[in-house]
Amino acid sequence: MDREIPSLGSEEIELYIRTYFSLLRSSVPVRVKALEETHAGMRSSLHALAESPLPDIGAFTYAYLRLPPIISQTRLVMLGQSEEVFARRGYHDVHLWTPVEAPARRRKLYYNGNGLLAAFVASVSDIDDMVPTLTAFQIEWNKMHHLLNTDKGLVARLQDVAEHGGWTADDSARVQDALQLEDGPWRQLRRLFGAQLPAKLAEIASREQDLQVLLLASSLTDYERATRRWWDTIAEHARRVLLGNRPVYFVSSNTHSILNLLSGYALAHEQDILDFLHQANPEGLADALDAATLDDPDHYNLLYYALRYYLQDKKRATEHHRWLHESGFLHIDNPLYLDVSAQIFELNRLIPDRFDPRIQMSDLDLLRRSDALIFNVDYPLGMAAYQVLSEVAARFGHIMGVYIMGKAATLNGRVGDAIIPEVVHDEHSRNTFLLRNCFSAQDVAPFMKRGSVLDNQKALTVRGTFLQNRDFMHVFYREGYTDLEMEAGPYLSAVYENNYPKRYPVNEIVKLYNVRYDVGILHYASDTPYSKRQQLLSESLRFRGVEPTYAESIAILRRIFTREIERQKYHHTATSEAP
Repeated sequence: MDREIPSLGSEEIELYIRTYFSLLRSSVPVRVKALEETHAGMRSSLHALAESPLPDIGAFTYAYLRLPPIISQTRLVMLGQSEEVFARRGYHDVHLWTPVEAPARRRKLYYNGNGLLAAFVASVSDIDDMVPTLTAFQIEWNKMHHLLNTDKGLVARLQDVAEHGGWTADDSARVQDALQLEDGPWRQLRRLFGAQLPAKLAEIASREQDLQVLLLASSLTDYERATRRWWDTIAEHARRVLLGNRPVYFVSSNTHSILNLLSGYALAHEQDILDFLHQANPEGLADALDAATLDDPDHYNLLYYALRYYLQDKKRATEHHRWLHESGFLHIDNPLYLDVSAQIFELNRLIPDRFDPRIQMSDLDLLRRSDALIFNVDYPLGMAAYQVLSEVAARFGHIMGVYIMGKAATLNGRVGDAIIPEVVHDEHSRNTFLLRNCFSAQDVAPFMKRGSVLDNQKALTVRGTFLQNRDFMHVFYREGYTDLEMEAGPYLSAVYENNYPKRYPVNEIVKLYNVRYDVGILHYASDTPYSKRQQLLSESLRFRGVEPTYAESIAILRRIFTREIERQKYHHTATSEAP
């Protein structure tokens, strides 16, 4: 845990980080209340009303979606890197606790049914993410608790409606007035809780939050051991493909877009999915699909997006799993270590006839000769990216390319835009990386209809979504940084160590122009945090993220296929000319 705190351009943010890392050294739980003052004092852009007595519904929604709903009944949040770490502190049966999920954050979480929440942390970035999120949640919950309790009759009414129903427009107006909310924030709170609104409001009114946090282990060794166990799980499931002996194209993206583009399942079951859409019409997708022509990119993207709903049926999900297995695709989850799923695609087992039309190209038949793999991970958070790529690079014999795709906030674009950086400043290492990004706008733009493609950009890798304020961002915006994300910097630190005989430097300008393989970074805008326009901020990206996700995934696959086809042609020529 002890490490130098980067110069964040804000004394308030630095004080907050030092405060929670200092307190978490304690061998006993730390009350989140001890962090509220420094949290509010940093004036986070995502928690602008932290010091106000009025609720900040945007910050509450953002935090609530990144915690499991059971957080409202939790007393103690325990942070640990692995099952072994929990066992060392006496919690031997964490794996038998109830798994719980946060709607908008991937993290292994288990609840014991009696106020204890076990959270698996993959790196120090998880602490930078988890602690501010818990603090923001508690601050805003308690604001609403106190405001609702100024009207005792309202509290009794909420409890009655929660038990017996009968919510009325007058009740809605009364709560809005008690919470002193404008129409916009009130709609956001109603949208967050949906049909559970009366019950959730009654729960907020019934008790004040007093969360505690306990960090079970803080050594770098524990993080490295968890990453090693993560790899061991993958290696055990993938012994057949002999991972260490084959060239690999490393991709950090998600677990659906690459798979959908390669597998052909959605295209083969197109009519069944269309029939399902017209019957169920989730998110109103049927109308959008009807408006798209068969050769329209929207048609394919909508089909893939609808697949998530189509496969909620267990019989269809089983059939889909069988299809992927027969196609040679391997998917590996890690239930007790890093919450980073992995997929392995053997290029020589792919079936080009099943590919999405947008990744079709000449000479794909040459992939049958290839011994290479695509190793795709569900993009990790912050420094976990460094740990994952470092482990992969140490285990594979030959890295052919590193391709990173992920979400970002944009300061000059719109939600749904594609962003391609050539400079990355990393707040973890304080390095500024200069790279020759193998992607340009021309690789992505042909597959975009609505969003813009912005290349030659500057990206800023932040340590946490709450750990930024306007003063902090003004410094970087003045220098032309408009792309805010959380993985590129740590990934590039791992790339540096995979190409040079020493650990990545600190606080330097690092030129990565001469690395021995492809490096490509693609982001898609999920938020406009400093725009006066409608912000995504606390909502799911949902269908707005489909177009850039698939456009960038297509660019990655086309790049891999082009490189591998060239490699096979070279090997064939070299072999035929050999004496």
